[in-house]
Amino acid sequence: MTEQAPAASTPSSGFAPLRQTLFAVLWVATIVGNTGSFIRDVASAWLMTDLSTSPTAVALVQAAATLPIFLLAIPAGVLSDILDRRKFLIGIQLLLGTVSICLMLLSATGLQSVTSLIALTFFGGIGAALMGPTWQAIVPELVEKQDLKNAVALNSLGVNIARAIGPALGGLILASLGASVTYGVDVISYVFVICALLWWRRPATTEDALSERFLGAFRAGLRYARASRELHVVLVRAFLFFALASSVWALLPLVARNVLGGGAGFYGILLGSVGLGAIVGAILLPRLRETLSADGLLLGAALLSAAVMAFLSFAPPQWAAVIALLFLGASWITALTTLNGVAQSILPNWVRGRSLAVYLTVFNGAMTAGSLTWGAIAELIGVPFTLLAGAGGLVVVGLISHRLKLPRGEADLVPSNHWPEPLTTTPIEHDRGPVMILVEYRVLPVNRAAFLKILAKLSEERRRDGAYSWGVSEDAANPDMLLEWFTVESWAEHLRQHRRVSRADADIQNEALHFHEGSEKPLVRHFLAINHPRAGLI
Repeated sequence: MTEQAPAASTPSSGFAPLRQTLFAVLWVATIVGNTGSFIRDVASAWLMTDLSTSPTAVALVQAAATLPIFLLAIPAGVLSDILDRRKFLIGIQLLLGTVSICLMLLSATGLQSVTSLIALTFFGGIGAALMGPTWQAIVPELVEKQDLKNAVALNSLGVNIARAIGPALGGLILASLGASVTYGVDVISYVFVICALLWWRRPATTEDALSERFLGAFRAGLRYARASRELHVVLVRAFLFFALASSVWALLPLVARNVLGGGAGFYGILLGSVGLGAIVGAILLPRLRETLSADGLLLGAALLSAAVMAFLSFAPPQWAAVIALLFLGASWITALTTLNGVAQSILPNWVRGRSLAVYLTVFNGAMTAGSLTWGAIAELIGVPFTLLAGAGGLVVVGLISHRLKLPRGEADLVPSNHWPEPLTTTPIEHDRGPVMILVEYRVLPVNRAAFLKILAKLSEERRRDGAYSWGVSEDAANPDMLLEWFTVESWAEHLRQHRRVSRADADIQNEALHFHEGSEKPLVRHFLAINHPRAGLI
């Protein structure tokens, strides 16, 4: 951790993370950068309505922005865990700046087309895919653990401050100065973000013989995501909410123009209203957490979003639509912050970027699939009825999924470092494997059922931290002897496994040890596969 937040910071203080100078500077930088991105997005969305009146074409802009995140978020998460995050973020800002320069030049020369706009939006989505998990993964480096949820909430608040400013400013610039100037303002925002990242003196990572390589880190991240039941709950709840709520985002340009009869400036005002509502929601969120659980907050967000979507479908007056979108913004930030905060709280640092990338993949996959689906439905039944269908589905799914409770995220995920180094007669090459680890327990028959329940919890921990197979067996000659076994792909991965075991996992292991009979600890043995050509085994 580069700098520590003041010891006085407490979870009850929603703005405590801002006392940390580094967090505050980067937080402001994200507001500026996201403001520029919203300015760009409002120009692209509105420009598409000039180039084509088809709902499918308009929805394709949203899909082109989110599809790369769906496709690339997991590889981006791997890169965020194995590369210098600061340098990686600077490179991403340069990529995004290049995309906006291209948009600016095409618009200035009158060469912009449906194809070029969608293609450049797609490249912008690639930058967003690379940036998302990396930017989120640096948050624990900037604040103490007790301030983490508040820091996540402040990040969401920053995004929505940008959402309040960016679209309105983008609509104003677009209406008065044109698309090329609008994209130029976005280019300037990236310069500010790059300067802030250059100011951050992140400590260089030390050389480590156990540093992960891309493919191995990719597999380890997927194994963790596959084995973490808590993460599965977050992913399911996120997919269901965002797939249905995406209808209002995919069709909002058409709602502004065709349903509500507004222009580019009015569309910017609508998005600004969403951002303003999100700011208010983020400020109220710490108090709401005192009375409502994460599940209650997510259900409330679903019901409120559905109500706004249904209200817009009846073509209300423009002033009423602006007010309604204040509530949409509040519900949206509630859902985003709740799901993101829970995801952050259940992830250990070694796999944070990769697992957040899985979360972003699900989020953007839901948004992409939802945008394409709702755009196609709008072609058939019209925008108002599509909004009504989305609202009804959100209510039904919100009530049903409320029964699938979100994890509380209170486990201590700091590495315990309590595993002793494996005993070996000679040094072992790191890439040698696979490795089978055997742990012998002596458990009385009367305790076997309780012991196996604890071991089932332990199996999840083994798989999350690197094992690709796990099992438990009994000795046919001695039923008191139970053998736990698991395999990892290499010796280096097993050594990394030693570093990954958290204090919460250590508590589970201690529970299992209570059932072990005898004064000595369970015997642990390591077996290496023999893959030498002269042995005739490959």
